[in-house]
Amino acid sequence: QVHLVDSGGGLVQAGGSLRLSCQASGRMFSSYNMGWFRQAPGKEREFVASISASGGSTNYAGSVQGRFTISRDNAKNSLSLQMNSLKPDDTAVYYCAARPVLGSNWSYWGQGTQVTVSS
Repeated sequence: QVHLVDSGGGLVQAGGSLRLSCQASGRMFSSYNMGWFRQAPGKEREFVASISASGGSTNYAGSVQGRFTISRDNAKNSLSLQMNSLKPDDTAVYYCAARPVLGSNWSYWGQGTQVTVSS
């Protein structure tokens, strides 16, 4: 199992930056693909970005491509999301998630961290 703790959210003006972090505890962090999702008020949870277990492959939602960067440090069991050029539409609760390399479901989730972008 993997236990995930999100942090780093806050209030920022449009055009600003934030860096989210996700600390994992448990075994075999490097055996999990990792991702970030977000949920805005009244909307369904949506995919933001993902990174492979080795860190060699990343994927982004079109709405954040070129503005957000996902990264991981397997030695420190940590995941990050650097968010630049933030827009009010980025306002949401952000969640990190883990998916086993040989699995198809995002099995473990952080508690979420609030990001609010003011215009």
